[in-house]
Amino acid sequence: MTQLLLLFNHRLTPTQESDARRRLGITGFIEPPADIQTLWGQVPSELETLANYLQPVRNWLAAHAKPRDYILIQGDFGACFLVAQMAFKLDLIAVYATTRREAVEEHLPDGSVRLTHQFRHVIFRKYERLFSTPCQ
Repeated sequence: MTQLLLLFNHRLTPTQESDARRRLGITGFIEPPADIQTLWGQVPSELETLANYLQPVRNWLAAHAKPRDYILIQGDFGACFLVAQMAFKLDLIAVYATTRREAVEEHLPDGSVRLTHQFRHVIFRKYERLFSTPCQ
């Protein structure tokens, strides 16, 4: 049984869920508890470092993930970078969702322009390691 742990600020769309099952072989989805979800969704911009702030995320992963599970990581760039590293250490497969953006421009009677964007899921892409061994 391969799980997909969800660490992002949205809910999976039906298309994403279907793609995860079909392409990644996912059989179960694990959402973080409310406190982890809140912590992830509100990363304080004034913090200079995030390692201590993200300790509860590390604890959650260690308690719920098993090697070769997938984890969907999207959010604050620095937090994603750190959690992807955590995932590598736990032998998890870290992924993020790629989308195609479709823009529609509407010229309104008052001369203004309304721009609407729709995002459509394309694939889940793996976070990649640049080096096979840690850099010193």
